[in-house]
Amino acid sequence: MFNLPSFLIYIFVTAYTPGPNNIMSMSNASRFGFKRSFPFNLGILAGFAIVMPFCSIFSATLFQYIPKVKIFMLVLGAAYMLYLAWKTYTSSSDLGISESKEGSFLAGMLLQFVNPKIYIYTITSMSAFILPVYDSPWILLGFALILSFVGFTGTVLWSLFGSVFCRLFSEKAKAVNTVMALLLVYCAISLFF
Repeated sequence: MFNLPSFLIYIFVTAYTPGPNNIMSMSNASRFGFKRSFPFNLGILAGFAIVMPFCSIFSATLFQYIPKVKIFMLVLGAAYMLYLAWKTYTSSSDLGISESKEGSFLAGMLLQFVNPKIYIYTITSMSAFILPVYDSPWILLGFALILSFVGFTGTVLWSLFGSVFCRLFSEKAKAVNTVMALLLVYCAISLFF
């Protein structure tokens, strides 16, 4: 049975927490403004749309042809979620904003090919929540597109808030980190029930 609440919690927590896409989107918007930085976000969406289906195919292939890998994928997914929870809980309020010189569509798209967070985001989502229930290629593609869109909304949100969100996150970092960490722990535990 598909665990929709845990799936949604996991993808939103993962998509909305700091990572290369979100930090770069926030940085670009705070330097160039939302409108001028939006092509970078569209590039991220294009990169998501290319990378996520391939990660989904990889996960489905492992899941289908090596059935014994299912428990390892679940354990690995849960371990990664617990690791993310720990890193989130112990992270500082310093977001370490990178100084990118380019906020273009191409820069956003190319970032996805070297961004480990989206690979792990997709493989964990697929192997832990989707593949145990669904195996239709069209449903998997649909989920890959949903994951892409949710990730894109995270980058747009970080762009919209730019430096304001950065300041808010810094002021309330411990509370935000604790809530996000607890939600990730819940997701990890729920994989086995």
